[in-house]
Amino acid sequence: MRSDSIKKTPKRASHRSLLYSLGIDKEEMNKPFIGVVNSFNEIVPGHIHLRTIADAVKSGIRMAGGVPFEFPAIAVCDGIAMNHEGMKYSLVSRDWIADSCEIMLQAHQFDAVVFIPSCDKVVPGMLMAAARMDIPCAFVSGGAMLPGKFNGRNVGLSDLFEAVGKNAGGKMSDKELESMEQSVCMTCGSCSGMYTANTMNCLTEALGIALPGNGTIPAVFADRVRLAKQTGMLAVKLFEDNVTARKIINRRSIINAFKMDMALGGSTNSILHLLAISNEAQSPVSLKEVSEISDSTPQLCKLNPAGPYYIYDLDQAGGITSVLAELVKGRHIDAGAATIDG
Repeated sequence: MRSDSIKKTPKRASHRSLLYSLGIDKEEMNKPFIGVVNSFNEIVPGHIHLRTIADAVKSGIRMAGGVPFEFPAIAVCDGIAMNHEGMKYSLVSRDWIADSCEIMLQAHQFDAVVFIPSCDKVVPGMLMAAARMDIPCAFVSGGAMLPGKFNGRNVGLSDLFEAVGKNAGGKMSDKELESMEQSVCMTCGSCSGMYTANTMNCLTEALGIALPGNGTIPAVFADRVRLAKQTGMLAVKLFEDNVTARKIINRRSIINAFKMDMALGGSTNSILHLLAISNEAQSPVSLKEVSEISDSTPQLCKLNPAGPYYIYDLDQAGGITSVLAELVKGRHIDAGAATIDG
């Protein structure tokens, strides 16, 4: 075990003493130490509920015979950060997240790790860290918001952007705008359409590094908590089987992720992130290859803001598993690429 470097031999007496101060007992010293990276905070809607997800992950780890240790990661809400100086800090947070995960995983020699992201830069930042560190790992996000309701129809955040324009042009009253702004984001979770956060969470499934449902199960569903528990159990098995990150995140799965991106009509930001992830995985993909993938892969979904459907609707239609099945039918996807659940 990697963690033996902080647990074994008489020379590590001081290390063990510090671990015992946490309440660890001798039996736990012989079990794998599993990191749980929780990007919870109280300002980002996609992260406000992540304590519940982290608790479920830790329960799963304990059920499977591991010892969980939770530590934090920062998270920026792009929606709150936009249109002012704060937006300058969003993209750079991705690299800070990757670096801080590396620091914690190396400093404490965890045997495996579960990453808990949700929003735009957090998912790719953690994926970069996973590929860079190449230790056993699994992802489980906080899940998507349910769509809001306004004037009898489903709405998402992009509808509110348009409403701001209508209000400025005198086509919507201040009272109507106020009513709408209180109706669009009705639950916690990453914004309800196929924006960057949900695109990247869906692509974790295509990469094979998250269990089916991770990209689409809504944040407020009990299924999301069960998925977190299953992910915690799986992380211990990945350690036992020595399935490290790059055995999953490699050229085959990255190409699959690009194809899934095209099929979903995902956020254009995902290209920036997938290229960075491919570099960390030592499997670089070129923009020319991305263009060829775009030309040859059919778009199968039109989700908000491109269409009238939401992540919830995709989940009800079978989620990413169903999209993958359609891509397999057309021989667009490498069905033999490895996944964490086999």
